[in-house]
Amino acid sequence: MTFAQSLRAPSLWVALAVAFSTGALGGRLTPLGPWYRALEKPEFQPPDWLFGPAWTTIFLLSAYAAHRLWRAAAPGKARTLVVTLFAINIGFNLGWSYLFFFIQRPDLAVFDAVALWLSVLSIMLAVGALAPISRWLLAPYLGWVTFATVLNIAIVSLNGPFGA
Repeated sequence: MTFAQSLRAPSLWVALAVAFSTGALGGRLTPLGPWYRALEKPEFQPPDWLFGPAWTTIFLLSAYAAHRLWRAAAPGKARTLVVTLFAINIGFNLGWSYLFFFIQRPDLAVFDAVALWLSVLSIMLAVGALAPISRWLLAPYLGWVTFATVLNIAIVSLNGPFGA
């Protein structure tokens, strides 16, 4: 299927709607208020404006990867696995925002970040062979989550302990 044909496929539009709904909900769980601004950040912390374009790119690539995987998977167990792996990934993605920003527990968010990283890798390994380009489309996501996990750990190191 060419990219032009993909633009007419309902599976692409569903994947885009899910991806950007996830992004919108994640944004609501990410208040950049006084608590966040007061945290000491490592020197390698990117500027705040970079996170929006980075996540937009990741969500676009992930939606296209999900569409390609859906189209390549046979109806039944293979498609169920694709949907299940992406649903788990969405849960960890939103969970990280909730833990880090919403309840202000970066220490707990580190564990979620590791699970998020594993969920991206699981998609790449478990179903990536169905549409090999999907592995490459998800590689920036894995890279970004790797960087975000290191950043999360650095913030915890600079500011902990958190909680009671």
